[in-house]
Amino acid sequence: MSTIVALILWFCVACYAVLGGADYGAGFWDLTAGGPRGGARVRAFIGHAMAPVWEANNVWLIFALVVLWTAFPRGFAAITSTLYLPLGLAVIGIVLRGCGFAFREVIHSVTGRRVLGAVFTLSSLVTPFFLGASFGAIASGRVHAGASTAAPFEAWLGPTSIVVGLLAVSCAAFLAAVFLVFDAQRMLDDALERQFRGRAIASGVVTGALAIIGLFVVHGDAPHLFHGLFHRGLPLALLSGICAVGTIVLIATGIIRGARALAVGAVVSMLAAWGLAQWPYLLPTSLSVTAAASLSWRASPKSRIFTRPSEVTNTFSGFRSRWTIPLSCSAARPRAIWTAYATAVR
Repeated sequence: MSTIVALILWFCVACYAVLGGADYGAGFWDLTAGGPRGGARVRAFIGHAMAPVWEANNVWLIFALVVLWTAFPRGFAAITSTLYLPLGLAVIGIVLRGCGFAFREVIHSVTGRRVLGAVFTLSSLVTPFFLGASFGAIASGRVHAGASTAAPFEAWLGPTSIVVGLLAVSCAAFLAAVFLVFDAQRMLDDALERQFRGRAIASGVVTGALAIIGLFVVHGDAPHLFHGLFHRGLPLALLSGICAVGTIVLIATGIIRGARALAVGAVVSMLAAWGLAQWPYLLPTSLSVTAAASLSWRASPKSRIFTRPSEVTNTFSGFRSRWTIPLSCSAARPRAIWTAYATAVR
């Protein structure tokens, strides 16, 4: 059962990496669009493309955190205790990014729009970096279960963390550029299509270069991860590279159909290779998936603020008891609702 829940957790992370990553990448291209006049058309196009879905994509991040907290409390406690600084900065970036994107459309003063636009674009740049750096810290084994909390900067500023953070930003930019090429073609805007085709190719090349550099960094900094990538994860790592090259070739030749699927395949395959590389560990090499879901564990007083233990087999019951009022009480009186809720979380 713990393996099934781990797959659900990975699926949530993959969905957020693709859908949320494309949104962050759109903010990156907003930042590099140009001056107030020259970049106005590109920014309007990006805003039009993002408007329907930008805030909904964060649901995948919330779902992943709920799965991690409910099913793997030991892992959640170790991660939040060690990586509270980058994760906290990422949360601040998510909030500021949403505020900047929402309010810059209703502010009429030029200064206000510039300030909010800068908040939106800079938050779109640093948030994926902090999230990627956190993943790099976990993958490189700098987050240990049961160990004393590391220094605020020591755990997530290692070589692997920095490379993965930069790779997260470049992957987001690559995904966004590919998606925006498709949107520009759908709107029959040849000028914007040419612009984003060039940006998609450039960001794809940069992402590939960072991925190759990352292999050398991981070899020296995270040998366990490197061994897994070149054994269990090798087929998926190769598939990721093939999908990325295929995307660039299609974009360069003007064939847009299928490019989005290949771009998504490149990112998902890379995440799958990472998952297989560190399997069966949730926190290499100190906490396996099975041990993280162990029923015998109980939160220590120091970690009780972060988590409460629960059985993996009751994961979705945990969602109901901790996060929502049971549906059966939806029509009940307020007093009955509170009684049912207090009983569920007791």
